Amino acid sequence: MPSSVPQRDERIDLRVSAEQKTLLSRAASYAGVSLSHFLVLAAADRAKELVANRENLILTPRDWKKFIGALDRAERPRPRLKAAARRYRARRT
Repeated sequence: MPSSVPQRDERIDLRVSAEQKTLLSRAASYAGVSLSHFLVLAAADRAKELVANRENLILTPRDWKKFIGALDRAERPRPRLKAAARRYRARRT
């Protein structure tokens, strides 16, 4: 039977001030979890938020129409790009 608990074999060491540790410990206690578990949950939530803000693009309906329109327009010739592709193919053969 597969285990539902993820394997945790990586470690992160932190140094915090006494005030920070007290605050974090109190918050973990209020959440009903260990300090380590609280820190992992809080850090993972914040990390997901930051990654989503950097990697997801949210467009207004107007901007979405402009974006799709730009994709749908016929591409103009790009002679420098074609020349670079030819040089690349020539080096690979």
